[in-house]
Amino acid sequence: MNTTRRVNLKGLLKLGLSFILTFGLMMNLSAETKENPNSRRKPIKVLIVGGNASHDFEKWYKEVDAATLERNGLAEVTYTEDTDNIKDYLDTIDVLFLSNNKPINDVATREAIFAFANAGKGIIIAHAGMWYSWRDWPEYNKELVSGGSRGHNRYGKFNVDLTEVKHPVTKGVPAHFSLDDELYYQKVDPAGPGIEVLANASTEGSEVFPSVYIVKHAKAKIVGIALGHDAASHELEAYQTMIRNAVKWAAK
Repeated sequence: MNTTRRVNLKGLLKLGLSFILTFGLMMNLSAETKENPNSRRKPIKVLIVGGNASHDFEKWYKEVDAATLERNGLAEVTYTEDTDNIKDYLDTIDVLFLSNNKPINDVATREAIFAFANAGKGIIIAHAGMWYSWRDWPEYNKELVSGGSRGHNRYGKFNVDLTEVKHPVTKGVPAHFSLDDELYYQKVDPAGPGIEVLANASTEGSEVFPSVYIVKHAKAKIVGIALGHDAASHELEAYQTMIRNAVKWAAK
């Protein structure tokens, strides 16, 4: 074999080896993406706000919901109960997750939340955050919640029925499921922007109330989720799927 043929053979061997290595790397990356579809994405930055009475905010929002959202790298979650300093985080997050019934008294913080919404950002209003908590701030319920709750059933079992199974927020959620929670008497404010109902809650023979919905805000992407009192919600796969979906949808 002459020198030229030996060089060509070596070149072919190197090219073949390079192809095998490249192909193997591509297959590994493909398998990683299929196993973990969020592994190649930048995490969504979420601020969860909790605090005040009647709920274990630290357990269910700071610990369980944060872990649910951070699973597979979907989100990077910060939790606070310092409601008057929410404004300090808003420039660095994609989604504001309000679960608190602790008052937001600081005027600058209130204005910053509305500016965040008007900038087209994502907001999740969850459980206690949907309550009519502040008489001196009616704009919160009117504009961001498009209504609210002033009462609920005694804690116990009720049904949740999807009205829209194809929306990104309800993707992968069972069309019907039951759980123990507080069935919020969620009412729509006719003066608000209105809502698109994704799921209703009811017990047999009772009035039907919106339980999961989109607020038709002119700019912000807002999801209302009335579920969330304790473990029966937060550890339920349907709930976990919804809050992950909601954060993804609101962040876009």
